[in-house]
Amino acid sequence: MKPLRIGVLWLSIGLVLAGCSEEPAPKAGAGGMPPAQVEVVTPQTLMQQETLVLPGRLQAVRSAEVRARVEGIVERRLYKEGGEVKAGESLFQIDPKVLQANVQSAKATLMRAQADARIAEQTSERLKALVPQKAASQQDLDTALANLARAKADIEAAKAALSRAEIDLGYAKVTAPISGRIGRALVTEGALVGKGSATPLAVIEQMDPIWVNFALSSTQYAQLRSVVDAQAGQEAGKIQLKLTEKEAYASLGKLLFTDPSVDATTGSVGLRAEFSNAERRLLPGQFVSVVLPISGDKSFLTVPQKAVQASPQGQIVMTVTAEGKVAPRPIKTGALMNGAWVVLSGLQGDEQIIVNGLQKARPGSSVTAVPAGSQPANAPAGGK
Repeated sequence: MKPLRIGVLWLSIGLVLAGCSEEPAPKAGAGGMPPAQVEVVTPQTLMQQETLVLPGRLQAVRSAEVRARVEGIVERRLYKEGGEVKAGESLFQIDPKVLQANVQSAKATLMRAQADARIAEQTSERLKALVPQKAASQQDLDTALANLARAKADIEAAKAALSRAEIDLGYAKVTAPISGRIGRALVTEGALVGKGSATPLAVIEQMDPIWVNFALSSTQYAQLRSVVDAQAGQEAGKIQLKLTEKEAYASLGKLLFTDPSVDATTGSVGLRAEFSNAERRLLPGQFVSVVLPISGDKSFLTVPQKAVQASPQGQIVMTVTAEGKVAPRPIKTGALMNGAWVVLSGLQGDEQIIVNGLQKARPGSSVTAVPAGSQPANAPAGGK
């Protein structure tokens, strides 16, 4: 009888377990799973000028290469490297001893020429008195007059040589040709300069204001020209400068000029703008971004940067239709501003754009759309 009792016991346990597992089945969506939940936003409207960002390079308004104009040994450097200098300020001192000797020699040559001229003048005066008396020939007088003219020419040549020697002596003290910031010295004390050519000593660059050079295609130039012509007053031709992707220069610049013709090789037009640079934040040769207005104030739609995806057909965003289906929407974007793409075409403004949960949003699949940033429906109360 024991086997029969054991079988009845196992049968009773099975019936109890089966009864405990009979619970109502959850409602399932398509495929037996509830629709995935995604976060959505609607495009935001932005009123702003349409701009064009172009690469540019800064250039000093004036740049002067300081050179040695006379031969000699550099005795001293008279300026602080990297500092500001004024026009006419002394920068280098070249040994003047040889140049001073040249001045003394030129003075002596002038004195000798003046003495020769006095003798020639006296001789010609005597002969002028003797010729009428037949005491001297006319040929002697003509020779004396020619010697006097030659002596006067020697005086003028000696004066010019003296002036040149004095100028060279002045060049022994090298001065700044313009005001601006001066760079490092290209020679040191004891260096021989000016031997055969004008040796570079330093470079001075005038940095306030400063120029930025850039180029536009002929089509872009026509758009910019239309905006500048439509604007009036001091705001016409104002240009913004960006030092980095996130940092804009504080002061606006003004458009100075454009090249008179289109470059036949590149099809572009060269332009130049001017910016104030009192704090010396802008350096010549630095690459920057130039932001140009190419339209008046317009209404633009923007979508978050993370909502835009790349596809073989171009840029797309995933939208949720009124039926709760995922539908890709091709768009065309413009500039990226504050983490959002400016949408040029493809959206009307009332779409639900998926920003979170894109990995679950397959085209044609059913989803549940919730506003971005809201708490998921299946999250426990209190965030636990």
